[in-house]
Amino acid sequence: MLQIRCKNNNTTKSFPEGASLLDVYQAFADEIKLPYPVVCAKVNNTSQGLKFRLFQNRDVEFLDAREGSGHRAYVRSLCFVLYKATSDLFPGSKLFIEHPLSRGYYCNFKKQEARGKKPNEKTALTDGDVTAIRHRMQEIIGLDMPFRRNEATIEEAVRIFSDRGFSDKVKLLETSGQIYCDYYTLGDTVDYYYGPLVPSAGYLQVWELERYNEGLLLRVPDQDNPLQLAQKVDMPRTFEVFAEKVRWDIIMRLSNAGDVNKAILNGHASELIQVSEALQEKKIVQIAEEINRRFHAEKDPIRIVLITGPSSSGKSTLCKRLSIQLLACGLRPLSFSTDDYFVNRVDTPKLPNGQYDFDNIETVDYHLLEDHLSRLMKGERVEIPEYNFVTGKREYNGKRLKLSNDSVLIIEGIHALNPLLTEQIPDTAKFKVYVSALTSISLDDHNWIPTRDNRLLRRIIRDYNKGAFTARETISQWKSVCEAEEQWIFPFQETADVMFNSALNIEFAVLRTHAELILSTVPKNCAEYAEAHRLLKFIHYFIPVSDKEIPPTSIMREFVGGSSFKY
Repeated sequence: MLQIRCKNNNTTKSFPEGASLLDVYQAFADEIKLPYPVVCAKVNNTSQGLKFRLFQNRDVEFLDAREGSGHRAYVRSLCFVLYKATSDLFPGSKLFIEHPLSRGYYCNFKKQEARGKKPNEKTALTDGDVTAIRHRMQEIIGLDMPFRRNEATIEEAVRIFSDRGFSDKVKLLETSGQIYCDYYTLGDTVDYYYGPLVPSAGYLQVWELERYNEGLLLRVPDQDNPLQLAQKVDMPRTFEVFAEKVRWDIIMRLSNAGDVNKAILNGHASELIQVSEALQEKKIVQIAEEINRRFHAEKDPIRIVLITGPSSSGKSTLCKRLSIQLLACGLRPLSFSTDDYFVNRVDTPKLPNGQYDFDNIETVDYHLLEDHLSRLMKGERVEIPEYNFVTGKREYNGKRLKLSNDSVLIIEGIHALNPLLTEQIPDTAKFKVYVSALTSISLDDHNWIPTRDNRLLRRIIRDYNKGAFTARETISQWKSVCEAEEQWIFPFQETADVMFNSALNIEFAVLRTHAELILSTVPKNCAEYAEAHRLLKFIHYFIPVSDKEIPPTSIMREFVGGSSFKY
């Protein structure tokens, strides 16, 4: 008999060898009483599906869709149902689950009609198609079709997916370096997912499917309350940034990890780095030229550039590179960070747990900041404070600014787009820039890469290299960081005049060379190991590339080190 300890209530019970997590949950269900349906579990701090069988003594923690692993398992399973519905109704069609959007997932659907169309000719998605797909998804869920996990050698899996025309999965598996892999079936439909699914389609009761532009928006449960849909947020500008990046990916023939790996194996890593950096520099030049044009406008010229974005998006490097391009336009940029206007640490608001809430807008003395901005706009000379992060106090060290006729002021910080900071400054005088790592590269057509994973890997590497935090500490803080972004940053992103995508196609291949060792330092006996293990598994899909050819001015240098900028 096995001894299984349930971490939800810290109770141990005996089970026969081969018992499934479902069997274990049924034995503990009345005692732990989670408020929402259980969708997966952690076994020794590693995420597993509920059909996973136990053959040794283990610690088990059951999860609902509020927890990250549970939410991902739910969404993955829902994506499989969507894929089965489209393949059942439209044989030969292609479904691309591209990226998170509007608190759901945007899907590009390429429909192919068999009759009256030439081979490979695509037809537009109609409202009737969406209704039919939604109805088929409801049928699959109503039948409670089981998700079945199968283990195969890589060679066998490649044959299975090759026979079905899945070149994206074939390239991913062929370059994965693995010997065995798991794939899933739902009825007669086969697919591949890099994380666990729920046991059967009947678990998926909260979802919706809508038309969105020329594709589909798969809506999913609210992570705080999985019994209701996440509230939809219209994000047209974010959608366009993603769409632009996807168009460039297609031009470069780099849509997924397999494409990136094949290019690296064919000796094109240097070219990928150079083109990715060139595309970003081109965008920065365009932003600088637009600022210059509006700066010299006869009516309502801009004088202030506001740059914001979530954690590890590359705000600081973008600020410095944009300053260089503005100089090339003949302007004289002056810059500072909203961090310099932090209140003294003793006055910093606190979270319910007693820790300082450094992401709260009240952390910034925005009344003083706005007063200084108003005076600068009037042509006055102002002494700008500098925040001492060691003492936790705001200091005045003689940094004085005065806007000349050719000066533009650049303000960078997580609250830069919050209207409270510049309420008294006319909107016509402000140019707002939002930056984030909007990852468009996917693992394959049905396995997207969350933008937050891109930023989390950057932050883990930067924190570790600076000696600020261990990987375990960074991971433990990440949930609160993301919650603060939802409250203080994301609500203002669509107000930006321009969005800048700081993600690079070859980024994960370069980050792997730094992240592997750092993530391996997270102990297996701590809660953070689950996330470290997931990130390691994910990053291993990319063939590693040295950072030696990454330019010293690259945004990536802000995180992996070696930047020519001073931060």
